[in-house]
Amino acid sequence: MGEQARETGRVDPGLLRQVSDMAGLLRANRCGPRILWLIAALVAVISATAYAQILLNAWNQPFYDALTQKDVGAFLRQLRVFAELAGLLLVLNVVQLWLDQTLKLTLRRGLFGALLAAWMTPGRALRLARAGPVGENPDQRMQADVDALADLTGALGIGLFQASLLLVSFIGVLWRQSSVVDIPVAGQTWSIPGFMVWCALFYAAAASWLSWRVGRPLMAMNAERLQREAAFRFELVRINESRDAITLQHGEAAESARIEATFGRLVEIIHAAIRATARLTWVTAGYGWFTIVAPIVAASPFYFSGDMTIGELMLVVGAFNQVQGSLRWFVSNYAVIANWRATLLRVTSFHRALAGLDAEAGGGPRIERHETGSGIEIAGLRVATPYVCVRLDPDRVVVAPGERVLLQGASGSGKTILFRALAGLWDRGGGRIVMPAARSVVYLPTHSYVPPGLLAEAVCYPHPCGRYARAETEAALQAVGLGVFIPRLGTSDRWDRLLSESEKQCLAFARVLLQRPDWLVMDDAVGQLDPDARIRVVKLLKGRLGHMGLLGIGNGSEPDGLYTRRVRIVTDPGEADLCRSGDGRRGPAKPKAV
Repeated sequence: MGEQARETGRVDPGLLRQVSDMAGLLRANRCGPRILWLIAALVAVISATAYAQILLNAWNQPFYDALTQKDVGAFLRQLRVFAELAGLLLVLNVVQLWLDQTLKLTLRRGLFGALLAAWMTPGRALRLARAGPVGENPDQRMQADVDALADLTGALGIGLFQASLLLVSFIGVLWRQSSVVDIPVAGQTWSIPGFMVWCALFYAAAASWLSWRVGRPLMAMNAERLQREAAFRFELVRINESRDAITLQHGEAAESARIEATFGRLVEIIHAAIRATARLTWVTAGYGWFTIVAPIVAASPFYFSGDMTIGELMLVVGAFNQVQGSLRWFVSNYAVIANWRATLLRVTSFHRALAGLDAEAGGGPRIERHETGSGIEIAGLRVATPYVCVRLDPDRVVVAPGERVLLQGASGSGKTILFRALAGLWDRGGGRIVMPAARSVVYLPTHSYVPPGLLAEAVCYPHPCGRYARAETEAALQAVGLGVFIPRLGTSDRWDRLLSESEKQCLAFARVLLQRPDWLVMDDAVGQLDPDARIRVVKLLKGRLGHMGLLGIGNGSEPDGLYTRRVRIVTDPGEADLCRSGDGRRGPAKPKAV
């Protein structure tokens, strides 16, 4: 059916295992006790509601008998009884609603918290992006899918328990009120006690089986629809984020065609789901309409024979409707169950993929990486890309604390992929990298990340802004030439859009001033600065930050005196056999930026 359907066929471990995985996520977030308390309260409220409904159903007989007999006094008394029962049920309904919504919110918080912790484990988000279809659109999995799973789990669980409780409660009432039916067969008479119970069971079982047969394809269709919705949403977000570049290149027509194609694939699966739902509606809606008269038809022989009063008939009809209503829970909720199964699969497969990333990281040729508290050592390094391997000349490079070394290469020589390997973001290849302890190193890529929110938080990132005094933050901005932004430190905005590329890099160097690490590893970070900003930053690197060890990657145009030694970056197509695709198989892979 598509990527999601193929994914479904590959990772679906069965319903019980998926439910077990979901329970494990909730235990991991330590929200289990609160969920159990909410469930216990719901059980109590639903049980009280079921008892009140039994009393309300029993109220039918004296009420309709009073109408038949035109007994005004009995009629008024039964109205008072009804008011009391209706008031009690109203209170129980409100309490049940509050508990229901609170349980769903607690489920969502627990599932989201567990997935977030697994996703934000260092390095996992990056490895997940290379894991194939299951790693696509994690935002959709953690927002829409978790929300839907929590809502559907709460609704279906409560509905199933309520239906089961009503079934147990009213089947006894219906059995007691049903007469024994004698059916002559081959000269013998067979007595069937509880005739109305068997009618209700057969009626609901037939409709449930037919609904399952007709609606079975909906689960796969819903899973595919969720995947295509996520792809469509991603395209819209991508275009919004890239609107400046698209406008400059006059790419509106090309992007419109891409969006229309993505939307067309979504519409295709929605049409298929609509057709499947329409077929299912023939069963569910037809069943619902016939249910209006089914209990009266089944009980009519007893009424017309004179064995029942009108009050007893309405009592039996009410009990029949409650029994078959409980039994038709599966019929009424089949489409919802199919959607729940699809959502449960997406959430649990996403979590299983996250959990399996660490194990997969050990397969195939890898760069050996260690962290120590001293200097940097690079020995026998071969960084594998899909077509070439990147290495250093000389083969062994040692950078002592406080020393400054430039790894120099031409454009297209693999400088960025080498930086990613040094930072631990890429491990395909061979050799050994020994780096100082992570807390003592700051890595500056070509384009620095600026989070949304308060400007003060962006300057202090990834630490909270309260870690540094206001005066320190202002001094850091002033030192890198961003003093004009000091009055806006308390302003919240999309600073990644408002700041130029040079200003973003200056902001990154302001962070370095605040954090004062022992080591700085840069990927042409100085080259992205405007001339005036470059002069200020180089002055800082030689002055206030002169104590740091510096390992830079660039094309050789760096300012004089910034580095004391240069090492050549070499690309070697002859060693391309080291290269493997993202899934560990030899052969070409999707090109990556190098």
